[in-house]
Amino acid sequence: MLKKLNRFLNVGINYASRALILSDYFAFRKMSARNPRFTALWKDLYPQVREKTKTTSFDRHYVYHTAWAARKVREIHPSMHVDVASSLYFCTIISAFVPVRFYDYRPPLLELPNLEVLPGDLMKLPFRDGEVSSLSCMHTVEHVGLGRYGDPIDPDGDLKAIQELKRVLAPGGSLLFVTPVGKPKVMFNAHRIYSFSQIMEYFSDLELKEFSLIPEFSENGIGIITHATRAQADRENYGCGCFWFMKKR
Repeated sequence: MLKKLNRFLNVGINYASRALILSDYFAFRKMSARNPRFTALWKDLYPQVREKTKTTSFDRHYVYHTAWAARKVREIHPSMHVDVASSLYFCTIISAFVPVRFYDYRPPLLELPNLEVLPGDLMKLPFRDGEVSSLSCMHTVEHVGLGRYGDPIDPDGDLKAIQELKRVLAPGGSLLFVTPVGKPKVMFNAHRIYSFSQIMEYFSDLELKEFSLIPEFSENGIGIITHATRAQADRENYGCGCFWFMKKR
């Protein structure tokens, strides 16, 4: 018991938070004694002390960009969608209404109906030229070549990955591409941040159908700005750019 108490007292939380969780614990134990449906032993203490907030926090990039992309896939309404290393939440959810092939450098052990999980390298995608009509690669390319996920160090790895995405995209096909936008820099070995102009230059041979922006911080309750402007993107430090590109026929 003393060992558990010492560990609890050293979890990096202030005295008031510790006192509150202990007070809640003993109150719960006392009330539970009237109808003991579960054990609530000291050895099972697992304190969560930073979540008594007025609102539920969340990762703005990952909640909003996956919601944006799911709506776009529904609008595109493909017979099959290919995703390369985007959020697992995205590919698993959209597989409820469209067959999905999910490719990843480190394929997850994931099994669901309508979802096929396969190994894939963005430097050499397993498709013929112009084979994929509905494609997504979101919050991924900014990592390529930084070694974060065991991939080879390559300063131009992101550009090579972008070329592969464009190569396999079919004429008339849609590409949902998401990446950090703002002032361009590498935050090694986490990710790159691109300017809006850089992304438009890299995809200059595709047609931009929509650009939406997830600001780093909520401004007046804004979650995502649909049909955002370059100026809005350029004001960001670590915003999230959601690009819907189409390949010309």
